[in-house]
Amino acid sequence: MEIFLDTANITEISHILRWGIVDGITTNQKIFQNEKGVDPLTRVQEICKMVYPRPVSVESNGTSLEEILSDARKFSKISDNVVAKVAMTGNGNGLEAISILSGEGIKTNCTIMMNLNQLILATKAGATYASLFYNRAKDSGEDPIQTIKQFTSWNCSNGYKTRLIVGSIRSLNDVSNVAAAGADIITIPYKIMMSMPYHKKTEETIQEFDMAWKDFLSGAAHHKTNSK
Repeated sequence: MEIFLDTANITEISHILRWGIVDGITTNQKIFQNEKGVDPLTRVQEICKMVYPRPVSVESNGTSLEEILSDARKFSKISDNVVAKVAMTGNGNGLEAISILSGEGIKTNCTIMMNLNQLILATKAGATYASLFYNRAKDSGEDPIQTIKQFTSWNCSNGYKTRLIVGSIRSLNDVSNVAAAGADIITIPYKIMMSMPYHKKTEETIQEFDMAWKDFLSGAAHHKTNSK
């Protein structure tokens, strides 16, 4: 299982990269909205250079076939580690775009999906990645854990190479549940990523061990003084 960081913030990316656990970056329009005053294309260039050759997903705007294709082609020219994100539009334009882009050799991430049917269609259309929105699916009454298990089984048994990304992560439990369900990739916001190393009992135990070591050193020093 791989871990992607869901952000377009340079400081956040730089920080988590130092942990040695980042396998890719995902972005979307709302994420870029948080980066006030930046030029999106320049920022994508920066991110691609920082994490190369790891994949960086960048989403097309609009819902018409022409809009989707135009953005995807433009983004894919920035760097060869860009993955063009294409929404699963209800009119099928997203699927058509993925089919065309796949034929052009452009890597794609079919995104904003909620159920198994959508994941199957994205895979058949040739998506490099298929993104299930975990909590948004739950909000709509779907069972994303079951969907993850069903898709990974179907994908494997049919020999497809599309990789399942699970996003819309809101808690530490979401990460654990998605990992246990067998997702290929989890994309995690910075705030949640920062919480993952922490456990209260771990911190208490570290303090206990540190105190024990200090007591040991103090006792050793006292013994050395008395033996002189």
